[in-house]
Amino acid sequence: MASQSAVAEPQKKITRLTRNSKLLKVIIKSIQDKKGEHIISLDLRKISESVSDFFVVCEAPSTVQVRAIADWIEVMVKQECGEIAYKREGSGVAQWVLVDYVNVVVHIFLAETRKFYRLEEMWSDGIAQEEIDEEKPKAAPKKASVGKSPSKEKKAVKKL
Repeated sequence: MASQSAVAEPQKKITRLTRNSKLLKVIIKSIQDKKGEHIISLDLRKISESVSDFFVVCEAPSTVQVRAIADWIEVMVKQECGEIAYKREGSGVAQWVLVDYVNVVVHIFLAETRKFYRLEEMWSDGIAQEEIDEEKPKAAPKKASVGKSPSKEKKAVKKL
């Protein structure tokens, strides 16, 4: 009996990590879909005081976009993972919306609110990783114009 429970325990951890991994990927992709900015995932599993295994932190330039990101996360997580958020807070004012999936908590901020609360600094013992949208095309480097500035070129074209 003891050997069976020892075998079952590691399997449970692997399943949990896989579920969290999929949940994280869906959350991050959902944020990217709605143009969330400066996405950071924090691995908090090694912090004994942590309320969750992972935080995902991002920002948006408007309250409308903050709500849209939170809504889209809930839609996509339900569709892709079959999970419903345990709790959602802050939607009324939408300066900081929290979507809680127990093991993964998502924080969506307005940029100035994020700077004020500095959540990443508070949890700096965790392992932070910047999430970059790999599907987003990289901007081509701009060539330096020689001679005229772009505004002068436009004026010259208008005169012709």
